[in-house]
Amino acid sequence: MKFFIVDDSAAIRVMLSNIIEEEGLGTVVGEAEDGSEVYADILAELNIDILLIDLLMPNRDGIETVREVAPSFDGKIIMISQVESKDMIGEAYSLGIEHYITKPINRLEVTNILKKVSEHLLLENSLSDIQKSLSFLTDHSPKHETNRVKGNTQNPIIQAGKKILMELGIIGDSGNKDLLDILAILSYLEKKGIRETPSLKELYEKSIEKRLGHSASPLEVRKEIKASEQRIRRAIHQALEHIASLGLTDYTNPKFENYSSSFFDYSQIRMKMLELEGKIPDSTSHTRINIKKFIQALYMEAKRLIG
Repeated sequence: MKFFIVDDSAAIRVMLSNIIEEEGLGTVVGEAEDGSEVYADILAELNIDILLIDLLMPNRDGIETVREVAPSFDGKIIMISQVESKDMIGEAYSLGIEHYITKPINRLEVTNILKKVSEHLLLENSLSDIQKSLSFLTDHSPKHETNRVKGNTQNPIIQAGKKILMELGIIGDSGNKDLLDILAILSYLEKKGIRETPSLKELYEKSIEKRLGHSASPLEVRKEIKASEQRIRRAIHQALEHIASLGLTDYTNPKFENYSSSFFDYSQIRMKMLELEGKIPDSTSHTRINIKKFIQALYMEAKRLIG
């Protein structure tokens, strides 16, 4: 089983990871300190079976996160919290969580619940495999093949964007969904005849309003915009480090030659290379990232890929 843990307490994440691995329940393949860093496509990319998520977190709480990921997440969700409000627990179950674990963490309780959920998931997967086998025998026709292909179609700009983000080393980063959402918005605006890139503030607002819907309160929108900007900054810093490391390994690497100049300023790349070599102190927190330049470069590169 593959687990993903979301909790703003590093101590809780370590405790849960130790229980999972020491009890032989599976492997923890991902962690996050806030719900704003978790999306269904990230969980799918990591093939997560069980998501353990805290209820109370600073930017986006467990309830909001479950509401975001549950509709398209194939695994099981377990909520963890010291809050024992019946209304909140009831809402969590109504959104699709499998179990609710109360804090402080009890090793025996966690072990028993995770074993039970794992067994349930394995049984569901076995039944699903049987159904797929039967479906293949009774429902394998050209008509259904066409339907399946149509159901899997995706915006070309998103497909191209994912490929570029993978080459930049940030496909698994939580900021990748935010960047792809912005690509989709830029593509839509260009089709409407608007070629000038909007301000970052406007791009953030459009992507978050699209994600949360028109019913979201101004406070919810502001919180998610702030979280989105933080995720994008972290993702771009990760890309900067990845490209700089490529340059250190091979200065003639095609990805380094192409992306270092189009996505970043030369001075930033050179500074990061010196940091990676240990010649200067790490200055990540002080590095000024040009987010708009990165987004424009990402969009132009994605357009180039799709011709």
